[in-house]
Formats: sequence, structure tokens, C-alpha cells
Amino acid sequence: MCNNCNDSSCISEILTVINILQQNAQCSDTCLDTCDRGFLGNTISTLGLNTRPVTLYTCAGNGTPWSMPTTKENVDCSSVGATCSSVFRVEKVDGECATFRVLAANTDPTTSATRPYVATNSFFTMNLGCVCALKCLNDTIVDGV
Repeated sequence: MCNNCNDSSCISEILTVINILQQNAQCSDTCLDTCDRGFLGNTISTLGLNTRPVTLYTCAGNGTPWSMPTTKENVDCSSVGATCSSVFRVEKVDGECATFRVLAANTDPTTSATRPYVATNSFFTMNLGCVCALKCLNDTIVDGV
């Protein structure tokens, strides 16, 4: 593990639930409005949503969200003008590791209200022992995932 984190099992379990929900994109549970609620959207009858975007916080990040480039180019996200994002879609969970797709802000004014993010072809795999907090954003539709 990295950054002196001791247990990533709760993060791994939540990401596994999110990944399953995204793969199925429908469920018939009801539960609290939490990261691991059993359906995507505000109600069970919400249709079409396919992504529960997340923001990750590392143990050594001092409250700053983890950020990754929106392209496959080697970009330093701390530099001015870098095209990076701190919003991700979980694509796979394998034990203590998870693969995420970087989501970029949708800049198209005709669709950004209903589809705030667009899929990128930028992916990364993270040791969940490095993640100490996870923030779920509103469920949404992301085309191309």
C-alpha cells in the first residue's frame, strides 16, 4: 500500500457496486442516496443513466482531488493550462486495484445540461490502498462508454 493507508476494502466494495450498477444500468432496490445505492438516478424508475461519476482523494493529497490528463499524452496536471480532470468513471475493480476512465467536462451548450461529462480514451489503474476518500457525483448519461 502507499501513503500510509491501512485498509482499502470499503473503497473497493463501493467501487465494485458502482461498476456492477453501471454494467447493468438498472436495479429494483431502494436505499439511501449514497455511493452504493442500488440503482442509478434519483428514483428506481429513472431510465437511461449509465454512470455514477466519482472523485477520488488520496491519503497524501491534503484534500485535493486526484487529477489525471484527459488525453493519453504525458501531461503534468499541476501545470497551468493542462487539460486534466478529477471526475472519473469506474471501469473495472480487481481486488485492491481499480481501472478508471477520465471524464471531461461537456463543453457543448446544447447537451451539457443533461450530459455534463464526455468520455475520454484516457484510463488509469489505481491501487485502492492509496485512496482514502471517494465522492460520488450525480448519476448521469455518458455517451460512448
